Amino acid sequence: MPSIPHSIIKTQVSQALAEDIGSGDLTAELIPQDNQATAHLICREPAVLCGQDWFDEVFSQLDNSITIQWHANDGDSINNEQRICTISGNARHILTGERSAMNFLQTLSGTATSTQQYVRQLGSTSVKLLDTRKTIPGLREAQKYAVKCGGAYNHRYGLFDGVLIKENHIMAAGSITHAIANARISIPHTLKIEVEVETLEEVTEALNAGADILLLDNMDNNMLEQAIELNHGRALLEVSGNITMERLKELGRLAIDFISTGAITKHVRAVDFSLRFEK
Repeated sequence: MPSIPHSIIKTQVSQALAEDIGSGDLTAELIPQDNQATAHLICREPAVLCGQDWFDEVFSQLDNSITIQWHANDGDSINNEQRICTISGNARHILTGERSAMNFLQTLSGTATSTQQYVRQLGSTSVKLLDTRKTIPGLREAQKYAVKCGGAYNHRYGLFDGVLIKENHIMAAGSITHAIANARISIPHTLKIEVEVETLEEVTEALNAGADILLLDNMDNNMLEQAIELNHGRALLEVSGNITMERLKELGRLAIDFISTGAITKHVRAVDFSLRFEK
């Protein structure tokens, strides 16, 4: 599985614990201080597992003597009632970390699961499914990791690592041609320029102005076919807008390179996990 810097995970977990624990876990303090326990994490539905490092980091920050034995790995398909891991250690600390650890795991597994469902609709086509910047604030790196675990690819991480000229940029610059010309002056030659287009006239203008990638936004299949014909292999083609599960198979048969959708990161339903102590 792809890796993510531990410093990012550490910071995200630290913030989650501070938010949840505050000045102390009043309920866990009712448990005798030295009580030891073993608990099992159970998945209650089919899913793609994602978020192990965040889960581990929660308990590491609370009590590094807690041990976690995983029975599945990030990116694995898991089943209803499957035991995912076993946790052993101080009962108080396990109880304190339970919710924060599972919040990460259920959210990232939900992202990976949603992504896999979309990817499967594309079948064996060469079209790549991409995520977007429509992520949960503070969890972008984590969700983009989850997208990879689900079998898709990352678009740009933020505003800093890619040029994507969209409708409002075009309006502010005056035209697609002016926006692309300004980009050529200000960015390194190693970066590609992507332009969002919504009409066939904009497709032609963007191609003539030297766009490297066209983002074909909210076009129906008939217009997409015309845009593909106009492009004639000159630029890479990305399709976005109104990307539904049902439509993916049709889009996968077109001569395009990418499909991007925010749904896999913003329309996330948490996977149902349950942590149960042994008696």
